[in-house]
Amino acid sequence: MAGVRFEDLSKTYPGRGGGDPVEVIRQLDLTIEDGEFLVLVGPSGCGKSTLLRLLSGLDTPTSGEISIGNRPVSEVRPARRNVAMVFQSYALYPHLSVRDNLSFGLRRSQARTVVQKVQDQGVRATRWLPRGMRLRSVREERIEARVATVAKALELSELLDRWPKELSGGQKQRVALGRAMARNPEVFLMDEPLSNLDAKLRTSTRQRIVDLQRELGTTTVYVTHDQVEAMTMGHRIAVLNQGRLQQIGTPMELYKWPSNIFVAQFIGSPSMCMLPVTVGANATLNLSGKRVEVSGELVEELLKREGQQLTAGLRPEQWHLAPKTNRNLKADIEHCERLGNEQILTCRLREGSHLIQVRSSPEIELRAGDEISLEPDPEGWRLFENDGEAIKNK
Repeated sequence: MAGVRFEDLSKTYPGRGGGDPVEVIRQLDLTIEDGEFLVLVGPSGCGKSTLLRLLSGLDTPTSGEISIGNRPVSEVRPARRNVAMVFQSYALYPHLSVRDNLSFGLRRSQARTVVQKVQDQGVRATRWLPRGMRLRSVREERIEARVATVAKALELSELLDRWPKELSGGQKQRVALGRAMARNPEVFLMDEPLSNLDAKLRTSTRQRIVDLQRELGTTTVYVTHDQVEAMTMGHRIAVLNQGRLQQIGTPMELYKWPSNIFVAQFIGSPSMCMLPVTVGANATLNLSGKRVEVSGELVEELLKREGQQLTAGLRPEQWHLAPKTNRNLKADIEHCERLGNEQILTCRLREGSHLIQVRSSPEIELRAGDEISLEPDPEGWRLFENDGEAIKNK
């Protein structure tokens, strides 16, 4: 197995019709540890899939270097990089059985003479005959053994002789995963592999991928738009925006301490609400004339910033329904989404008419038009400079 390193990587495509060039990846520095499961997230067009294409060799970087282990691979042909990619569309060969789809990469991993090709074809052609009448090949026997191992791990043993058109979406996805696994690559690349599956199947397949990666220990780079996948699957998450790395860290690091407003609003569903505030005396915040308490790690930093205008963010679960008192914030409910285990309230604060979202218990009977009082968690506030960068306890 091997880690991956991107050093000062950039990728620019020519503009259409003589227009300006399009810079998709911008001076990216990123290290993925050996055996790590890294999730890449970001809005459409931010460069996630391009990064996978560069790593796999399907595209070449405009500048910078890509290394797998200690080996620079920017000039290495895709077949020599020892990476395996799982596509969103499965990319199975419709004219090949599940068995032959799984073994396709193995049969082409090494050059063969004409005699070896004929011998291998004879072995496959006689596999249906009684054991004593089959042709034998040590190479084909190794491939068959590897296919059987992968098929068992992915519960595909009963499907080996089926055609792709006879498989369900989940079965096709497992075959695509198995084809990548069979080669035993140094790096797995997965480009939104679960996006075509229904919700229930996504959950079970997501867990299967995590279990397999843990068992195999293969370095994995996984692209997704799904917040649940990002938060539950990866050891670390890397957030991209306009080709630049915004933040990399564990899921909870990004959720609790986003490095800027973009990450704060991209990670988490619903996203963190943002409110314009002024720093008041004794490390308090002034929200449209209402004083809000702050406690925890940011107090020391706020004491130095009295009078400054900042942006304050708070997660939906850190707004608490509270009694109607002068110190609490009044809000009107505009929309209520009941999700079974929780409800999401879209509210408009009376102070400043700001729109926020609140996560609350589903057992509380609330509806659009109700007036509520909210108490923000004083330790939950995250503060950002005017340029969008987060203020941290220094």
